[in-house]
Amino acid sequence: MPTDVVEPLVPMPGVDDVGLVVSDVSQGKPVRTAVGVVTAIDDIPASHKVAVRAVAAGAPVHKYGEVIGIARQDIPPGAHVHLHNLGVGQHTASGAPVHSASPAWSPPAAPTRDHFLGYRRPDGRAATRNYIAVLPTVNCSATVARMVAQTANLTHAGVPGLDGVIALTHDLGCGMAEGTAGDDILRRTLRGYAGHANIAAVLTISLGCEVNQPENVFGGHVPADTLGIQELGGTAATVNAALDRVAELVAGVATLRREPIPVAELVLGLQCGGSDAYSGLTANPTLGVASDLLVAAGGRVILGETPEIYGAEHLLRNRAATPEVGRRIDELIVWWQQYTTRNDAELDSNPSKGNKAGGITTIWEKSLGAVLKAGTSPLNDVVAYAEPVTAAGLTFMDTPGYDPVSATGMVAGGANLLAFTTGRGSVFGSRPTPCFKISTTSRLFERMRGDMDFDAGPAMSRDEQIRYGTLMFEALVDMASGTPSKSETLGFGTEEIVPWRMGAVV
Repeated sequence: MPTDVVEPLVPMPGVDDVGLVVSDVSQGKPVRTAVGVVTAIDDIPASHKVAVRAVAAGAPVHKYGEVIGIARQDIPPGAHVHLHNLGVGQHTASGAPVHSASPAWSPPAAPTRDHFLGYRRPDGRAATRNYIAVLPTVNCSATVARMVAQTANLTHAGVPGLDGVIALTHDLGCGMAEGTAGDDILRRTLRGYAGHANIAAVLTISLGCEVNQPENVFGGHVPADTLGIQELGGTAATVNAALDRVAELVAGVATLRREPIPVAELVLGLQCGGSDAYSGLTANPTLGVASDLLVAAGGRVILGETPEIYGAEHLLRNRAATPEVGRRIDELIVWWQQYTTRNDAELDSNPSKGNKAGGITTIWEKSLGAVLKAGTSPLNDVVAYAEPVTAAGLTFMDTPGYDPVSATGMVAGGANLLAFTTGRGSVFGSRPTPCFKISTTSRLFERMRGDMDFDAGPAMSRDEQIRYGTLMFEALVDMASGTPSKSETLGFGTEEIVPWRMGAVV
């Protein structure tokens, strides 16, 4: 009996050259495809691509109705299509026409929730969590910050309304030149964390002699809650002083209570990591539905990972609300091409060993699946790494594809929720922002049930993506209202704070 082949998200029998096999296929076995039965001429691992028609060497190979690469050699029907016969060719981002997004956009379904239970800050911002943060300005004060947080969490465990005391540790802050891009990014990132809505109070720990002085982080003034290790006389004195100050801050946080807040005030960051061939078939389009529902409710959604829109940037450009937004997408792609070249890399280096083992061959293929997380709404803004996200609807943030760095930028930009799809099983957290983990297959969900929050494996049709996407939207609202994510329960979320390191170490 022929083995079933799952076609890409939108089956296009007249366009797509490959299908995805749902189980291992042996050489010589018949394979049923959308264009008829072909005979496998290779052994093909589950989740990998099979050619459904002949493709000549040098010709484009299509999936999702788009080009995912160029044939390195003649590819006959039934062949395993992967690294040995598929690669990327020349790619030019600039010069393509820009199309404005249609004002007639509508979500795939109606939002099912209009409020969540959150914390209202005095300045009006909405929070989904209530943390006290200990912020080191430099790596040299990171250990002290961690000591303070560890002891404070034991001392104040069980305080109503307090989600914890966290150390926002990082390995930067000195050995860098002031006024450079790397310096600016670090300060913007730390400023974004310190002022994040989910941080009810922040205590800053400085060594005293670093390049990144507290006044540089906070725009020219030193907050009252700042302690200097050198000034206080060392580690023990600083830890004791910090613990006294944290106790005072806890007393204030303990009075805070959740209240109904419009869903429109949620800011959702979108991440995918440990991707496989099912990412673009199940989890990412299902998250896209949830993203569209949040946009329809008036909320904000952040798509990032610029290397992972390479080869799919035209899809975002065509959704740009203005020509300028579309041009900005192209400018980012050109910058990343130059950035990788001068660092002896290329954008097609992005797919990891695990991505490739999971059936993804090229960065174009990975990108075409990755952008599906952002649904179908217009692209309203493009911002730099860790910049505040203020526009309603969908915003693109320029971040690397490396998940911790990308998520750190989104949290610094104001994301009070994160949704993270994975096909291979990434373990990740993002305090102070809760992170919702989504599996691409039911097999992964069962194998890593302790890490996964949602199983998108069954969502292989558009109707099922809408159904599961609506359920995901509701689960995200529940998480915003206080339901802990698996990552939070496991204690993830502080070691994963990784500001984008850029520039010379001097």
